[in-house]
Amino acid sequence: MYLKDMKIETADIWRMHHSEIYFFVLKKVKDEEATREIIQNVFLKIHQNIASLKDRTKVRAWVFTIVRNEIANHYNLAAKTIPIPSYDISSHQDSNQDFCCFDRFVTNLPKQYKEVVQLVYLKGQTQNQAAQVLNISLANVKARIRRAKSLLVHNFNACCKFELNNEGKLIGDSNCSICN
Repeated sequence: MYLKDMKIETADIWRMHHSEIYFFVLKKVKDEEATREIIQNVFLKIHQNIASLKDRTKVRAWVFTIVRNEIANHYNLAAKTIPIPSYDISSHQDSNQDFCCFDRFVTNLPKQYKEVVQLVYLKGQTQNQAAQVLNISLANVKARIRRAKSLLVHNFNACCKFELNNEGKLIGDSNCSICN
């Protein structure tokens, strides 16, 4: 049997390349927690797709292709994720007045939009994680977020008299009869 025809296991790849992968990813992302998350995703993909590896002599190149793709995914998600402080929207006593009617607006969103907003913006999950939790596609999560944002902007304009600037961000002071 030739070397390229021998079966390889995920554990073999771990033993041969884990340390090299770890330092490669750490050098690129400069964050240990992100490095561990990326490596976890890499080895999950390796395990799921190991049957597609036809030539064992090319395992290192195959693995590092997956690693580079996961690093790119990490940066793409980081660019799309906006960190927002976590607030408990279930309790109106703990409402943050800086956000005017924010708690009420989120609570009153249709269920499908409220779930996505809570997972992504209030609980800090990624859009991919929210898609998995809700058992829907990533495209559907993105569409629901766009629609929820549109509803929230409309509500802030109508109730609190905020306006949109050229960048599409809410500006101005609240002129809300409910909050004031």
